Amino acid sequence: MSGAGRFEASDEHEGQGEGHGEGHGEGHRDGPGDEGREGPPHEDSERHAGPGGRSGYGRFGDGGGDGSGRTPAGTGGPEPDRPARIPTPRASVEDTGLPLPDLADLPPVPLDLPHDVLKSLLGAWALAACSSAETAAVEEHLGTCGSCADEARRLREAVGLLHQPESLDLDPGLRNRVLENCLERRPPRIPVPEWAAAYDAETARLDALLQDFGDAEWHAPVRLRWFEADEARSRRTTVAGVIAHLLSVDGLIAVALGLEDPLAEVTGAAKQQAAGPAGRTEAFWSTSHFPPTRSVRGPWREQSHSLVRTVSFTGGHAGGLAVSYGDFELPLHDAMLDRAFACWAHAEDIAEAVDYPYRPPAPRHLNKMIDLTARMLPAALARRRQSGLASPARGRHLSLAGEPGRSLRLEIEGAAGGEWLIPLDSPAAVASADLEVAHVALDDTEFCRLAAGHIPPEEAAAGQVGDREAIRDVLFATAGLSRM
Repeated sequence: MSGAGRFEASDEHEGQGEGHGEGHGEGHRDGPGDEGREGPPHEDSERHAGPGGRSGYGRFGDGGGDGSGRTPAGTGGPEPDRPARIPTPRASVEDTGLPLPDLADLPPVPLDLPHDVLKSLLGAWALAACSSAETAAVEEHLGTCGSCADEARRLREAVGLLHQPESLDLDPGLRNRVLENCLERRPPRIPVPEWAAAYDAETARLDALLQDFGDAEWHAPVRLRWFEADEARSRRTTVAGVIAHLLSVDGLIAVALGLEDPLAEVTGAAKQQAAGPAGRTEAFWSTSHFPPTRSVRGPWREQSHSLVRTVSFTGGHAGGLAVSYGDFELPLHDAMLDRAFACWAHAEDIAEAVDYPYRPPAPRHLNKMIDLTARMLPAALARRRQSGLASPARGRHLSLAGEPGRSLRLEIEGAAGGEWLIPLDSPAAVASADLEVAHVALDDTEFCRLAAGHIPPEEAAAGQVGDREAIRDVLFATAGLSRM
């Protein structure tokens, strides 16, 4: 159909303009066949606007409308002030370059809570567990409600009793005080010998430390440290591996007492006689089907109880029984002290691995451990001379057995301290104050950590006077007493 035909068809409906916006012009039409025809006046076009208030501009005319209902610029008609049909996007505050508002500067909105809710919040308020808005609401309410104010005061006083300034950890000496008090009122029928009391106490303290360990703590890495040939040595293991080490070496005493050897369950008969503490430990570690876990605590605990129980039944008469350590022997009473010392030293290793504080032994037990170390020093000095590690001494001479010889005064400071004269030239010589050539002073726990191989000898002495070579030999001999 031609353009003229279309407009003629539209002319047939001219005057019915309602609902026909696209086929009606505003003033005249320029299409073909419509030359010279006058369109309806402007006011008539307003009157014949289509639905929605549009004036019905055609698509073919001078500057014909775009269907938006607005007169295009330059047509001479009025441009009505109407909003766009599709609104433009709003600008974001981030695009303006202005700072964002600080929510912290906004004033808090007060809570409007009923009386029952505010009363239920008094306990949390006393514990300082309310939010700032709840705290403000509760405190405002307390100023107007006498019953709630009395209840809040009682709760706050009760909370004060719960927060004590002192630590909640038990005093390490509590166990000893309780036992001593109980034993004073009712002495045991079978008392523990005095020389076994330190082992009994230290194994109990270590067992208490292990009690609440989880899998992560049992597998925490631990580095065992000792000195050998004047050099620091170390061996990496786990907390469970340390307990397996204590179980293996304590088995030396078990074998001497006729008890079951713990190595018999994991090693063959050929390895049960493994020489020395290190050999037994390596045999236990190498022949176990699985790495030591928390299951090793039970056998170690049972063995320590058996040792204390057995020496207690002997009435202390077995104290002189020889316990073989492979390359040397110790009487049973000294061996029990030695194992008590090792238990404390390795308990400190474990506590350090799990970042837990661990205190030294009771002073009376620590003093016995220091005394054992001091008595072992003359033989340790003799071994250093035999191996060529001792310093060339000026004025050294061999002393006959029982005769006085050059000596060093060992002064140990602290609650477990004391003084010991150490013969320097021969284990069989008698220490003499008249032949004292050197004096060295150390703290009690520092001396024991030196003997355990935990600190280097050069850093151990707190004060020293006299023969420097003699002092050096004694300090390195003390560190040489340590072993894995």
